[in-house]
Amino acid sequence: MKICAITMVYRDYWALAQWYRHYGALVGHDHLVVVAHGVDPKIAEICPEASILTVPRDDLSGFDAVRGRMLNGIQAGLGEVYDWVIRTDTDELICLDPALHDGLGSVFAGQNGQALFATGLEVVQTDGGMFGVFSGHYSKAWAVRGGVPMKRHGVQVRPRRVAGFDYVVPDGVFLVHLKFANRAALAEANLHRAEVASGPGDGLPGKAWEDPGHEARKVQTQVSRMDVVDWGTAEQMAREALAEGPTVDEKIGLVRSRSFKLDCKCALPDWFPALD
Repeated sequence: MKICAITMVYRDYWALAQWYRHYGALVGHDHLVVVAHGVDPKIAEICPEASILTVPRDDLSGFDAVRGRMLNGIQAGLGEVYDWVIRTDTDELICLDPALHDGLGSVFAGQNGQALFATGLEVVQTDGGMFGVFSGHYSKAWAVRGGVPMKRHGVQVRPRRVAGFDYVVPDGVFLVHLKFANRAALAEANLHRAEVASGPGDGLPGKAWEDPGHEARKVQTQVSRMDVVDWGTAEQMAREALAEGPTVDEKIGLVRSRSFKLDCKCALPDWFPALD
């Protein structure tokens, strides 16, 4: 089975290093594709064995829409030569419970659908340590085949196919969001986010990028105040929420996970990958 992984990045170097190491171990470094948003020699230093595609950064109008269409096009092309294409943001890792999976082969084996979703987990560094908070927002589509495009954390199919779409969230597969997992790296990345949000053009990222420091403090405060439960309990709560089925928009053929966010946090399990 041939599997590749793709991401797009702009100066988020700490997250990119985690992404490169993690997915290199899962699919092989020579099956990684990094889309560099603007010329940046440091990306090749961090990802020496990956294929790097540099795209212009001279116009950020319609940022999210343009980015989504472009990545869907690249993704579809890769789908011509790979059985599955993994696509995540640079600060997102697909992590597998070793009690259920010894690699991606066991995740994809026997799958008949065209997309896989994962149980989402926000990882947050607080004064009291590192914690996870399960989240429907990050229970995203992460792997596709057959040219299925991704959109708004889900996938887009023909409207007539929405009702019969095979929504699959395999057990023991987690999409781990690392934006708040390293406060020093976050502070550096936030400088670039604020720069993008305040730049010229229409359709730029929203309020979370305009004042990213405020968002970071808000999240860290919220998580610090949460009660702690064990990993198994939190995971079961998240699985029960996802078991209610996806949210669909029949008009545009959008299928995505139901939104939820647990009001409790959990310590990360022993098998969780180390972050540099």
